Amino acid sequence: MGISESLHADPSLTAVAVVLTGIMSAIIVTPLMHRVGIVDFHPRGFAVGIAAHGIGTAWAFQVDAVAGVFAGIAMSLNALVTSLLVPLAVTPLVR
Repeated sequence: MGISESLHADPSLTAVAVVLTGIMSAIIVTPLMHRVGIVDFHPRGFAVGIAAHGIGTAWAFQVDAVAGVFAGIAMSLNALVTSLLVPLAVTPLVR
């Protein structure tokens, strides 16, 4: 939300987009991982943590503890990298 405000975007639209992304990713990740053939909970948890944020991390903890831990790590790393790189990438485009 803070990054969205600093880039003069609509924070409420950002919040809606993040929630919808989390819900859709949490719904899609299990069938997608089955179809691709990924059965190990380490990469499954990491993928859902990056794509589905908190909703996906909660889902991962319900499925398996290892998946939940990796989802939490991925979500944290994604937040850190996003908060550092998005302002750097968008600032030249806004000016």
